[in-house]
Amino acid sequence: MPARDPKSDGMPGRRGILRAAALAGTTTALTLAPISFARSSDSDETRTVTGHLPTGAPDYVYLPVQVPRGVREIAVKYSYNKPSVPAGSLANALDIGIFDQRGTALGSKGFRGWSGGFRTEFAISSSEATPGYLPGPIEPGTWHVVLGPYQVMPEGLDYQVDITLRYGAAGQAFTPSYPPERARGRGRAWYRGDSHLHTVYSDGKRTPDQVAAAARAAGLDFIATTEHNTSSAHGVWGKLAGDDLLIILGEEITTRNGHCLALGLDRGQWIDWRYRSRDEVWGRFAGAVHRAGGLVVPAHPYGSFVACQWKFGYTEADAVEVWNGPWTPDDEMSVATWDSTLAEAARLGGGWLPAMGNSDAHSEPQVVGLPQTVVQADDLTTPAIMDGIRAGRSWLADSSAVDLTFSATAQGRHASIGDRLAVDPDAEVTVELAVRGVPSGQARLLTDEGLMLTTELPASGSATVRWQTTASLATYVRAEVRHSGSDPATGLPGPMAAMTNPIFLGHK
Repeated sequence: MPARDPKSDGMPGRRGILRAAALAGTTTALTLAPISFARSSDSDETRTVTGHLPTGAPDYVYLPVQVPRGVREIAVKYSYNKPSVPAGSLANALDIGIFDQRGTALGSKGFRGWSGGFRTEFAISSSEATPGYLPGPIEPGTWHVVLGPYQVMPEGLDYQVDITLRYGAAGQAFTPSYPPERARGRGRAWYRGDSHLHTVYSDGKRTPDQVAAAARAAGLDFIATTEHNTSSAHGVWGKLAGDDLLIILGEEITTRNGHCLALGLDRGQWIDWRYRSRDEVWGRFAGAVHRAGGLVVPAHPYGSFVACQWKFGYTEADAVEVWNGPWTPDDEMSVATWDSTLAEAARLGGGWLPAMGNSDAHSEPQVVGLPQTVVQADDLTTPAIMDGIRAGRSWLADSSAVDLTFSATAQGRHASIGDRLAVDPDAEVTVELAVRGVPSGQARLLTDEGLMLTTELPASGSATVRWQTTASLATYVRAEVRHSGSDPATGLPGPMAAMTNPIFLGHK
């Protein structure tokens, strides 16, 4: 698997052979021979590297680039073969990114950008960078272009990488514009948000301006920026925030064993993704999110795409995204698995994992705010929203047209979503669900025993449902509101319109 420079004699030397090195645990990386630039003049210089990756190639392939002094911009273009494949087979897919002279170690400060397979070229200078990449000085030293063979056909993958250095004085340094951590709230109230969104800064097609406009049109109070594996969008959202819209900094950590949202990150904070569950380093990066006051939220745990299924467990998680975009069977599986964790938490007497819903919207016609998480928070600030999600004081809806309240009362005590109603085992508990905005839908109450009550909603979509139980019969109770249209073939109810986190019953 040689690295070939067309300006050389065309023959790979001993250092032209890929050498394997452990990146972390059992995840491997391969490093190519370095590419050097003579800088014989002030004109642009380009070097080309070609190679072949077999099926079973390592997760990451590093191409060292020796950058001399006086470079104002580094530009990279790449391509690879994409032959057609039979239905059901995986086609070639090759991701790309770059690290600067500070190195490629896990969590390295050398990270300068990632675009996955969404772009075929990028450029970085002191004053600007292609979306997905971080502007800043082009310091001399060994940089690394990183290739990620996400999928490789049995025939293998042929690639070509063109690296261009442009010389001259560096331009004016980029000045980031970060969003504030506070918007004008309503004090302690319920706030609607979508915490899984993509723009052109990763693999989305909307600009941040378009996403902000869509969020406002959807009646959202907050959103989170969660680009794949990069913090590059953090510094562009400041001008788009406002008193009416809180913008939370985050990232979607896209590993080979599942995706995870890191919400509430510090400005410019980047979380590495180059590991698998077997590498036993996940706790280190989840800890970095927690130290920032942020949340670890596994995303679409039953996603149908390659490497989307969550395999790291939920020990480090603060919540789980059980509803991702328009309702699908994947979401049914996520909710069923999440419901099982509630029963286990009640049995063991430990903490429980709140549910979230987010759109994961990338482009039209995907709808920002479908679904959304409605959070009870002390104010419209990033820390307060994080606290509300962490505590499970939240419910999910498919639009701002849907509203509900959910409570349980007994022995003069009252509890709402995410609370515990501490009552005697045989005390009569009254559960009340009030819902509007789901015409001819269906309201459902569920406990650790399963579905306990189903009520058809009127054409107006508004109704109040009451049900009685005891803490000895129900460890917890939660509510679902479904649209009409159950599937007789599968027995599944209609698509979700809204669902709540649980209210726990009884003394701890």
